[in-house]
Amino acid sequence: MAIALADLLDEKHVTLKLRSRKPANAVREIIQLLAANRKIDDAEKFLGQVLSREQANPSVAVNGVAFPHARTDLVDEIVLGIGRSRAGIPFGKNGVRVRLIFVIGVPERLANDYLICVGTLARLVKDDATRSTLLHAQSPREFLDALIAG
Repeated sequence: MAIALADLLDEKHVTLKLRSRKPANAVREIIQLLAANRKIDDAEKFLGQVLSREQANPSVAVNGVAFPHARTDLVDEIVLGIGRSRAGIPFGKNGVRVRLIFVIGVPERLANDYLICVGTLARLVKDDATRSTLLHAQSPREFLDALIAG
């Protein structure tokens, strides 16, 4: 059975004020949220896997959104951490500025569920009204409610 997006969303895994200005540091900031809530076994190793994948195959940054991720044995279930940057962070080969970053960790056995998850997120943030609501949300709860409603 496919996992529902709502099952992946947790206010403790959302930061609406990324301090970092570089992609690797922003991803680290988001991964630290997941690690603090015991969603990842080894945060540094997971960060290395995500950054290695980004270097080999950069996330396509569309509409100011990026989805850096890794398939890994460091998670038992799909995990999702979210960060928002007011200024934007240059991402991908072309350095497109992104304001929303969704970091995803997925166990190998859940590759299909991962594709459904990313497809759902990509469809939601493609919508101008939803994306605007996400960019202006005042709290993690408001942010997640907008994703669920989208």
